[in-house]
Amino acid sequence: MLALLVFSSCLLFSTLPASAQTKKQLEKDKAKVEQEIKKLNNDLAKAKKNSRTSQQQLNLLEKKIAERTKLINNINGQVNLLNVKMSQTEDSIALIRTQIDSLKLEYGRVVRALYNDRGNLDKLVLLLDTKNYNYAYLRTKYFRDYSRYRRRQAAYIRQKEQELGDISLDLQRQQREQTDLLVQQRRQKDELSKEQKEQQQSLKASKQQEKSLQQQIAKKEQQKKQLQQQIQKIINEEIAKAARNKKGSTATGSSGSTTTSAAEVALSNDFVTNKGRLPWPCYYNKVSREYGKYTHASGGQNMNNGIDLICKAGAPVKAVFNGTVSRVFTCPNGTQGVIVRHGEYMTVYANLANVAVSEGKSVSTNQHLGTVYPAEDGTAEFSFQLWKGTTSQNPRQWLR
Repeated sequence: MLALLVFSSCLLFSTLPASAQTKKQLEKDKAKVEQEIKKLNNDLAKAKKNSRTSQQQLNLLEKKIAERTKLINNINGQVNLLNVKMSQTEDSIALIRTQIDSLKLEYGRVVRALYNDRGNLDKLVLLLDTKNYNYAYLRTKYFRDYSRYRRRQAAYIRQKEQELGDISLDLQRQQREQTDLLVQQRRQKDELSKEQKEQQQSLKASKQQEKSLQQQIAKKEQQKKQLQQQIQKIINEEIAKAARNKKGSTATGSSGSTTTSAAEVALSNDFVTNKGRLPWPCYYNKVSREYGKYTHASGGQNMNNGIDLICKAGAPVKAVFNGTVSRVFTCPNGTQGVIVRHGEYMTVYANLANVAVSEGKSVSTNQHLGTVYPAEDGTAEFSFQLWKGTTSQNPRQWLR
């Protein structure tokens, strides 16, 4: 019987250390995932402050759903582990109850047997009714051992009942823990369902926004292309007009023509001398487009004859060198532009909200020409070009 009790105790606690370690690891992983979800919630809240759905929001939602799924799987693991432990505890309870019943049954049989034979078990008679001293000693030892056995049996029964009570309390604790885990599981599944729905809505909004943005980009790039063509046409007209004026002056033999020609040559030479030292036409945050051919987001190709700068809305624009305003024009997007001649060179200032100079007026270096136009999306992009005759130049090589 004692060996059976020892075996049952080993059976009860043999799996607990490994289970406890696994549970501890699951709880550690759960806390880590919950912390990651908290961080993603904060990042997502910041991303949602933007007026438009962004790819960043979709990426954050995708990560959050993945972490939420990981958390649900973690809780499932804890529930499964707890189910195994509860099953083992219930088996142990059943085994201990069987043991208690067996102990009580055996104890009862002994007590009843002793009660029924109480008239025949007079110790004094049994001791005196012996052939010799050895038999008397053995009978005395028998009574003493049997009495100890009965006390041990009663103690075993009390011990197993206490053990049964402890394990029953532990089972109740496990059941409460299981209930709490199942509540967490349902809550996390509800959150996952909301996040998946939000992801679908965000994805739909993102696709609509992407389509709208592509249309806006295509429209904007078309306007840029038209602006390049418009400036090229104006430059050609200015060159042609200058050629006609020069030809007319030569034909009439005007004395002023020589002075004008010399002044233009001197201004051109002075402009070239300052190559690489010209001031930037405005303060900017970053360069949005460098000089040269490029492939834009809508898939087509354009030629940028200058450099495009992202500025603050209303940023002042200044002349990069002394010259004469040869043209004030309206850009394809409705903004304004200015062309300043510096001898055989010309500088172009486009996407202005307003112009502070007029055609034919002389301007000096750093003189205010106008301000940068603010777009509907809150950005402000300024375009600057530099030409020698009908050939565009890379402004990077001329600005300091």
